[in-house]
Amino acid sequence: METKEVARVLIVDDVEANRFVLRDIINSMGYMPILAENGEQALKIADRCPLELVILDVAMPVMDGYEVCATLKQDVKTKDIPIIFISAFDEAEDIVKGFAMGGEDYVTKPFIPEVVKARVRLHLRLSETSKTLTEMNRKLQTSVNAQLSQMEAEKKNVLYALGRVARENASYAETNMERVGQNCKTMSEAMQLSNEFGSLISDSFISTIELAAPLCDIGNMAIPTGILQKGDSLVGEEYETMKTHTLIGAKILKDIQETGGANDFLKMSMEIANYHHENWDGTGYPSGISGNEIPLAAQIVAVVSGFCAMTEKRVYRDIYTVEEALNIMDNESGTKYNPAIVAILKKIYRQLC
Repeated sequence: METKEVARVLIVDDVEANRFVLRDIINSMGYMPILAENGEQALKIADRCPLELVILDVAMPVMDGYEVCATLKQDVKTKDIPIIFISAFDEAEDIVKGFAMGGEDYVTKPFIPEVVKARVRLHLRLSETSKTLTEMNRKLQTSVNAQLSQMEAEKKNVLYALGRVARENASYAETNMERVGQNCKTMSEAMQLSNEFGSLISDSFISTIELAAPLCDIGNMAIPTGILQKGDSLVGEEYETMKTHTLIGAKILKDIQETGGANDFLKMSMEIANYHHENWDGTGYPSGISGNEIPLAAQIVAVVSGFCAMTEKRVYRDIYTVEEALNIMDNESGTKYNPAIVAILKKIYRQLC
């Protein structure tokens, strides 16, 4: 029977004690630790040894962790290796810089072994999922027409798996993705019967938004859980970091589209992920567009996901009643939300799950 190869984890830290602690953690997980004491040594190892993960200290002499990360991400051989930064720097700008350089996660010192283990497991799982998806897309290019439908279904399953990771990171309700998808379908069906939206919403649009809407927050998989699960309002750089989930989600979906070919599902999923936090009056993010500059699917998801979020418990607040949620949305109609869509929501909310 074929034996699965043990994952190789490169640990880069100029402090010997830190290297040895991390080595013992990785050993205890059943993976293979490889140690480097500086950036130059780390790059040489990465060039000659296949790696599944890099744990990288930020503050090192000569070449700091950010420089090492940038170099790895620029090399076609190493650009897809996930990187977890380990650092005593816990300011939001340092964390944001780590993500901007291409890092997948950021753990602050003094680190807790169980936290390190959880992050390592998560990113090795995501890396394996990504490799599986890449292989699936390679096979898709050579598949006969009879296989295409099955392969597309498998691709969606992988995306939904990533979406569930994002949902779990944010501690959303277990039924959140299903609610958003089903309620977007119900909302679109109602809009299709209206004079204003009837000509814009086809049967294909309805079936596609049901599948695409649950991926709206897939970018949360790259946001630190400390931010996602904070018990009160986000401030300053925390909020700026949180806002990047829209761009991250759109990039994940764009990368998949580029490896597997364009289709309506991925196109709509990208639009939703990127624009579902844009506001009707132009005060949203990431682009600050307004009105019907916002793709219709993203407008629908903004309203529906807002309703779903308010009628679910969050780590930072209790659940709202349906009546309270509708009052809030009514007050934000014309500023945050398209007023015509909110008006339809108020008519059909009893049909929503």
